[in-house]
Amino acid sequence: MLMERVRRLRDSAPPYAITLEDGGGWRLGSPPETGVPQSMKLSAVNRCVECISDSVSKLPIFTLDSTAENLEGALSYFATQEDVDYLCGPLDCTAQEAQAIAAWVKERRGEHSKVKAVLPNLAADQEGVVNFTTGGIQAGGKTYSTAAYCSRIAGLIAGTPMAISCTYAPLPEVTDVTRLSRAEMDAAVDAGEFLLYHDGQKVKVARGVNSLTTFLPEKGKEYQKIKIVETLDMISTDIRRTAEDGYIGKYANSYDNKLLLVTAVKSYLENLEAAGILAAGTSQVGIDLAAQEAYLKGTGVDTSSMSEQEIKEALTGSKVMLETTIRPLDAIEDITIINHI
Repeated sequence: MLMERVRRLRDSAPPYAITLEDGGGWRLGSPPETGVPQSMKLSAVNRCVECISDSVSKLPIFTLDSTAENLEGALSYFATQEDVDYLCGPLDCTAQEAQAIAAWVKERRGEHSKVKAVLPNLAADQEGVVNFTTGGIQAGGKTYSTAAYCSRIAGLIAGTPMAISCTYAPLPEVTDVTRLSRAEMDAAVDAGEFLLYHDGQKVKVARGVNSLTTFLPEKGKEYQKIKIVETLDMISTDIRRTAEDGYIGKYANSYDNKLLLVTAVKSYLENLEAAGILAAGTSQVGIDLAAQEAYLKGTGVDTSSMSEQEIKEALTGSKVMLETTIRPLDAIEDITIINHI
């Protein structure tokens, strides 16, 4: 459960990738360094919606019927796939289709799914959508559109270890892209665009950012970082699945049994600290005192003379209300060095 996920994240040895060897199946190995990426051979699949999973055993693909007028059937299918991390549209994804996928992602994330999408040229202004805008992508002697390369970007992001970011990640198969000035790139990144650029030697990712541009007190600029959102999504998913599989319906809702879940979550967060995903010594978890008191008041209990501990230990029917405090670690991305002589 939680601990196994941490061990897998910490012990995995990059760079390994799932690539499409041929029509016969999958191959596990190092990503190709030259030529067209193996994953781009998926272009042979007509009008498909591709999905990157956190499981290396499968890459779900939904092929649309030639008479399909929209992506509704594909999105309905992916709504039933619990392991979906990243979704991208057809290789010739239209603006209308991209908007439909973005709306679906927003709806799904509101229902506790942590699915995300890589979409072409769509300023969705949400942390669940990566707005990929690079054009003129040259690889293996061919030029690819922005939409056609979204699957490659989704694979790159999904394959990035949790302790680092995809900023400056190289794409060795790409020989050139549409060139932008430094000022143009900075403005695009600030606007939530995911870019590739040529640094004079190789093509690499400019910044690992999603499309979020509207920041609120409860959702600040750090939510524009793909790495931060990945960490938060993983923690939310892992805790929810552990609660569903190991606790819901399996324990009486006593204070002591609530503390069993608190202890499990605390241990999980401490392991993430040890793995360099969360800042060491900052993670906290406990019973949500405010929510607990609100529940009691809602059931007619007078809490005015109750101590905090009494409120925490009070029975709450079938409800368990916890709160956590965590501090995800960002990656080193901005370096300033002042030389003195």
